[in-house]
Amino acid sequence: MQQKIINRREFLKLSAAGTLGLLTLNPLLQACQSDKKRFGVGLQLYSIRDAMEKDVLGSLKKVSDLGYKYMELADYSNGKFYGYKPLEFKKILADMGMEALSSHTQVEAEGITLDNAKAMADDHAALGVKYCVQPWINDEDRTIEKYKTMIADWNEVGRIMKSVGIQFAYHNHNFEFLPTDGIIPYYDIFMKEMDAALITMEIDLYWVTKAGHDPIEIFKKYPGRFKLWHFKDQTRPSTPIYEVEKEDITSVGAGHIDFKKIYTSSKEISGMQHFFVEDDNQGENYGDAFVGIETSINNLTGKILV
Repeated sequence: MQQKIINRREFLKLSAAGTLGLLTLNPLLQACQSDKKRFGVGLQLYSIRDAMEKDVLGSLKKVSDLGYKYMELADYSNGKFYGYKPLEFKKILADMGMEALSSHTQVEAEGITLDNAKAMADDHAALGVKYCVQPWINDEDRTIEKYKTMIADWNEVGRIMKSVGIQFAYHNHNFEFLPTDGIIPYYDIFMKEMDAALITMEIDLYWVTKAGHDPIEIFKKYPGRFKLWHFKDQTRPSTPIYEVEKEDITSVGAGHIDFKKIYTSSKEISGMQHFFVEDDNQGENYGDAFVGIETSINNLTGKILV
């Protein structure tokens, strides 16, 4: 994807308007931002993908000002992240008090080559991420046999990632829970055939709930295998749905999922190391992606994580 990158000089310009007021409020803003950053809340940048396409630097500055500490990326192509080389992007985040912790990177169903996997691993190692995540499976590839083939490939990717200090991971939706040929693929294929030493799970609490399953019970069944969590909420309780319908996604704490209960009871048994806010709809219910992710971090740091 081609990115429209704003000029760094333009980004660094300070407006003269209201300078005195900004200087007066700035210490308060910095204190609030620092206080939220201590919670280590992450953001999956897919949540603001349109904004990132238009203005990478400006969008990241807004994210930092909201108090987010860790980034999970969603744009890797030809050795670059959002149009920047790994070390360039790493410095941009560091200058804003943030860090790239994880990256969503597609490994296609038709298979991989060791060379491609090694290049992907090296680029992510240069960026300094700790996790690289397979985020999606195309409709036509959601069969028992293709699941098995892909997972065998992913175990090899996990081995290559591990060689450069990165943990490979898989991010679920709800379709993995669709009963198929007398089994539930998530339990009977994914959890069984993924090598736990090479692949951790990034559990999406919204999609698990939408499929009619209880995240707490999953953590009890597979302790220690969920190092990454995704937080997003739903506006209405639902019966099990296996189609990827996301119209009811809302900000964390603005819906029906009891995140505090899940977090309090399961953060240790699950093996959770890091968590990310994600809003697939880019704040559609609020009319602005940044309003949506602001609500999420406010609810997390003010109600759920405390």
